[in-house]
Amino acid sequence: MDPNTETSFNIAEPNVAHILASRPLADKDFKRISEMVYSLCRINLHDGKKALVQARLNKRLRQLGIDTYPEYLELVQSDDTKRELTYMIDTLTTNLTFFFRESDHFDYLRDEVLKKIDPGKDKKLRIWSAGCSSGEEAYTLAMVAREALPDLDRMDALILGTDISTRVLAVAREGSYPEVRFRDTPAPLRNKYFEKDPARPGFCRAKSELARLIRFRKLNLMEPWPMKQPFDVIFCRNVMIYFDKQTQHELVQRYFDALRPGGVFMVGHSESLTGIQHRFRYARPTIYIKP
Repeated sequence: MDPNTETSFNIAEPNVAHILASRPLADKDFKRISEMVYSLCRINLHDGKKALVQARLNKRLRQLGIDTYPEYLELVQSDDTKRELTYMIDTLTTNLTFFFRESDHFDYLRDEVLKKIDPGKDKKLRIWSAGCSSGEEAYTLAMVAREALPDLDRMDALILGTDISTRVLAVAREGSYPEVRFRDTPAPLRNKYFEKDPARPGFCRAKSELARLIRFRKLNLMEPWPMKQPFDVIFCRNVMIYFDKQTQHELVQRYFDALRPGGVFMVGHSESLTGIQHRFRYARPTIYIKP
C-alpha cells in the first residue's frame, strides 16, 4: 500500500461528478464501510477519504446494477463466500508504485547489509516486503540482491512479498509491467533482469532468475503471521500511514520480533517511528536496526 493512490478517473471531472452524484454516499454508509474495513484490516478510512471511497466503489455498483450503497453493503454482508468483501478491500487498497522508489533505501541495503554477507559462510537470506502492492518493491529487492551478491545462488535466499489485496498480488506474480514503472530503474538493470513481454506491447516481464527469488503471498497484517524463520531485512514502506497510532505500535513490536538480531527495518520517507515506543536502534532517517 502507498499514499500515492490511483483512481481510474479524475473525480473532479464534470461527467464523473454527475455519475457520482447519481449514487450519493451518505455519511452513515461511509461510516459502515470504514468500520468494516477497519474491523478486517485496521486501515483507517478517515473523513478525508470519503470521495476516494465513493469514486472507487461507484464503478462496482454500476457493474452489479446496484443503485444505492445500502444495497451494496447488504450484498457484501450477506455473501457467505466473502468474495464481494474481498473485492471491496481490493478496490479500496489498490495503489501505484514503481521500481527503485525511495532509492536510498536500496543503496543502504546494498552497501550496509548485502555487501557484508559472505555466501560461503552465511547460508540464508530472508527479506520481507510487507505491503508489497503489485510487486515492484520485491523485484527491486531481487535486483539489488543479485547485483550485490554474485554468488547468491549458493545461498538459501528468499524474498517474501505480502499484501492483503488479491488483485495486486496477481499482478506481482505475473511480473509484467508497463515501461513507465521503470522510470527510476537504471537501463542496464532493466535490460539485464527484464525482457519485452511478447503478449503485451509496451510491457516488460521479469526474467526467471529474478522471479525465482520471490514468493508472493496474501497476508492480512492484523492476523497471525505464519512465517517462522527470522528475517534479515523488513521493508514496510508507506503502509503504516494507513493505520492509527495503536495499530502502528503493535505492528512495530511484531516487526521487531520477526527480525534476527542485527536485522534492518525500513519505513517510507513520509513515515517515522517518532511517537511510537519501540526497541529498535536508530540508524538514519526511516532506517532502524534490531540490537
